Amino acid sequence: MPKWAHLGLVTLLLLSAALAGGSDIDWWENAALYQIYPRSFQDSDGDGIGDLKGITSRLGYLKEIGITATWLSPIFTSPMSDFGYDISNFYDIDPIFGTLSDFDALIVEAKSLGVKIILDFVPNHSSDENEWFEKSVNREEGYDDFYVWDDGKLNEATGEREAPSNWISVFGGPMWTWNEKRQQYFLHQFQVKQPDLNFTNPMVREHMLDVLKFWLDRGVDGFRIDAVPHIYERRDADGSYPDEPISGWSSNPEAYDYHDHIYTKDQPATVDLMYEWRAFLDAYRAENGGDSRVLLAEAYSSVETLSAYFGNSTHLGTQLPMNFQLMYLNGYSTAKDVVGSIDYWMNTMWKDHQTANWVVGNHDNIRVADRLGAHKVDLLNVIVNALPGASVTYYGEEIGMSNVDIECTGDSCEDRDGERTPMQWTPGQNADFSAGETTWLPVNPDYVRYNVQTERGVSRSSLNIFKGLQALKSSSAFLAFKEEGGFSYEAVTEQVLQIIRTNKISEEYRILVNMGNNMEILDGLDSKTYEYVLLTAYSPRYPGNTVNLKERIILMPYEAVVLHWHA
Repeated sequence: MPKWAHLGLVTLLLLSAALAGGSDIDWWENAALYQIYPRSFQDSDGDGIGDLKGITSRLGYLKEIGITATWLSPIFTSPMSDFGYDISNFYDIDPIFGTLSDFDALIVEAKSLGVKIILDFVPNHSSDENEWFEKSVNREEGYDDFYVWDDGKLNEATGEREAPSNWISVFGGPMWTWNEKRQQYFLHQFQVKQPDLNFTNPMVREHMLDVLKFWLDRGVDGFRIDAVPHIYERRDADGSYPDEPISGWSSNPEAYDYHDHIYTKDQPATVDLMYEWRAFLDAYRAENGGDSRVLLAEAYSSVETLSAYFGNSTHLGTQLPMNFQLMYLNGYSTAKDVVGSIDYWMNTMWKDHQTANWVVGNHDNIRVADRLGAHKVDLLNVIVNALPGASVTYYGEEIGMSNVDIECTGDSCEDRDGERTPMQWTPGQNADFSAGETTWLPVNPDYVRYNVQTERGVSRSSLNIFKGLQALKSSSAFLAFKEEGGFSYEAVTEQVLQIIRTNKISEEYRILVNMGNNMEILDGLDSKTYEYVLLTAYSPRYPGNTVNLKERIILMPYEAVVLHWHA
């Protein structure tokens, strides 16, 4: 892109922002959120593992690309059986990542840059090495009922003791494990080393509020709540745990999908807990000032359940129950498929709550380049950032990172390691992630091509397209998304998605995305003349070119364009 064209777009956006209203929009409603997997973002000490000092050194990059807030996957003290999602101390930093002083320094730097910090909050369970669990095993006063314990039941035919119910854990195998010392079963919805906390115990809830306050006092701006649907389970009035019915989705009785989880997911008490935590954060803000503290809820649940987690007519819940619908798209998905995924959310969440968020990827799912193909990375980035609401980007998706095939050779190997490889900063050694000889996971061999430094210098790189999209969010047309008629979306053909953002007075953006591998010819989309302001690598146009949409516009295969009109 010529320098003058870039400056023209920036000037246009600054002017537009100055004219924009949007005073009724809270920061999280239109935010660009970014997930950092701390092990893989930046290593500061050469041990091959990312850490807090490394993240702090790269916060300026987040500011550069237009990120509003970043959430960090778990950094708390942990034996790392599940890479930090098994917490042995909720109040401290694991030495792998640094110290509390390092965390405080990160907060100071983030605030100086205007980048908000969100922590991963893992309330469903702890590590079995947490002192709370050890005290509960020993039945110490105040901790006897801190976890979910049960005597089990006797098999009348064999006389042997059995688990309280037929429940299967998320990772496979029984959800109940016998503890020899305590002589009872304990519940673990995930690993056996991740015993579930008992949220029917008020003391557990008080402890978790204390954890939230501890990190709020250190300056965090919110929390992403892990595994929300699993926090409560059904227990009948007689104290028993009902068996779950067979789902018909799997023939393996040890597999999680073997049962329909009507008693171990999305229980009504979980919804009430979200309201309790939101009230706590709102009260904290009222007492301490500052911007809203935000809650993100990780829940692979129905949109009706997510609606309940957001709130109802009397209670507010999590501001951002995470929307994973666009993560189900694949390389064969058409524009009509995209619209169907958008509709699934909007027909409930926008209709009832006027809220939206769009997740591109995360540490548990293969990357966009592998799900959709490298040629469609930019298309999905355009879509999620053109739609109204918040966007959630997994580190590296903005430069088109792809999965690495990693051979499992030990107990610590994860089948999700392929999407957790080191961030690719430069074409130098280890992609400039680490100065050490080795890295905890291998750097993708394609880092010489896909890296931040190289893409900064390529006008239509994935990185520069991503940065351009973030800049658009400050325009008056994008900030009008809560006004009647402020946006629309439709599949104008089987393969072409159109998104319109407008303030209905002086400015409009029209985004066209060709999901298909054929040229698309569109006639009579509008009567106005538009300017091309952002284009992907497959486009033969240039910024500053114009097109009258009363006439035809041609889209090349996999091309996406952002067109701008102003009065």
